[in-house]
Amino acid sequence: MNDTKKTIGFALTGSFCTFSKTVPQIEALIALGYQIQPIMSEVAYQTDTRFGSASGFITHIEAICGRPIIHTIAEAEPIGPRALLDALIIAPCTGNTLAKLANGVADSSVTLAAKAHLRNERPLVIAVSSNDALANNAKNIGILLNNKHIYFVPFGQDNPVEKHASAVAYMNLIPETLELALHGEQIQPILR
Repeated sequence: MNDTKKTIGFALTGSFCTFSKTVPQIEALIALGYQIQPIMSEVAYQTDTRFGSASGFITHIEAICGRPIIHTIAEAEPIGPRALLDALIIAPCTGNTLAKLANGVADSSVTLAAKAHLRNERPLVIAVSSNDALANNAKNIGILLNNKHIYFVPFGQDNPVEKHASAVAYMNLIPETLELALHGEQIQPILR
């Protein structure tokens, strides 16, 4: 990384089963010298699941980032006009969020953050985690792959025998994907 500290938005959506692999990547980015602005979708911010309590994730993420989590549309709106982020990562990015991004829907804290951020023509990094990535959401991935300033963390099928259409990003590749995206490059290969 260069000498200038960059501020990276790190947005989590409701693929709760991948939080255990995603949250450590926030810590990895901080170790590389990035400042992280955490963002959570309303669902991710409010929902307790078998993978952990919402309050537990919130406390942990805010402690490692040293900043409050953006979790409402009103809090996300200034991201664009104030050019608050050098890049935005959505990890995990659910199929629901993929569909909204591909179709210009900005009705949550994360999708509005993405829309507001992209107006500044800065990198948006997507780490897919969706049970229908290779079914209904394949077209949305295709649309987003063709958009300028959008970059994908490499992904593959996580359980092809039992979940034929499911795909998950290799979360450990978030730092490398971000570094390249900041230079306008897509990490390759995308499918692994």
